[in-house]
Amino acid sequence: MSSKRVLVADDDVLLREGLAALLKRSGYEVVGQVGDARELLDLVREHEPDLAIVDIQMPHATEGLDAALVVREEFPQTAILLLSAHVEVRALDLLRHGPGIGYLLKGRVIEVDGFLKALERIRSGGSIVEQALIRELATRRDRLDRLSPRERDVLELMAAGRSNAGIARRFGLEKATVERYVHSILVKLVPSATADHRRVRAVLAYLEVR
Repeated sequence: MSSKRVLVADDDVLLREGLAALLKRSGYEVVGQVGDARELLDLVREHEPDLAIVDIQMPHATEGLDAALVVREEFPQTAILLLSAHVEVRALDLLRHGPGIGYLLKGRVIEVDGFLKALERIRSGGSIVEQALIRELATRRDRLDRLSPRERDVLELMAAGRSNAGIARRFGLEKATVERYVHSILVKLVPSATADHRRVRAVLAYLEVR
């Protein structure tokens, strides 16, 4: 692959400019720099770059990831590298979409040689997955293994959107019994007592590693 046309999408102006400068020095043609998901989609549709470097949070939540999923659907030939400041398990949504996709933490960008090698691998159809993401998934899988068979059954129905009362009816149990199962699941999967939305987090842990 000889063409090296790249688009940089990050709402951090200094990082965006720094990446663009590094890429230009390394022989890439930077066809655009953008700071939000809508601009990213507009420029990809205009230029159809060979590679898009995308910040997952741009500027909020996972807007960059959502835009990257659209890019992969509309332009499967465009390689995509996701960057994020912290481990984001939802990166799996894109990593499941075939070759030419990578995911790295932003801290890896300062390792210039390794970063450029990762870009070339992705641009050539390979894949790069941040090791911290693999470790996070392994931790979640270990936690799931701590669940009893009945707790797994209850968690599966939680993931299907069933209430405690609905789960009780499904298994012919008292609601209080289901509540004890749910409490045990939350303790095992989301141990922090101050964690927000513990039921949602437990369901996500199940969905991401099942």
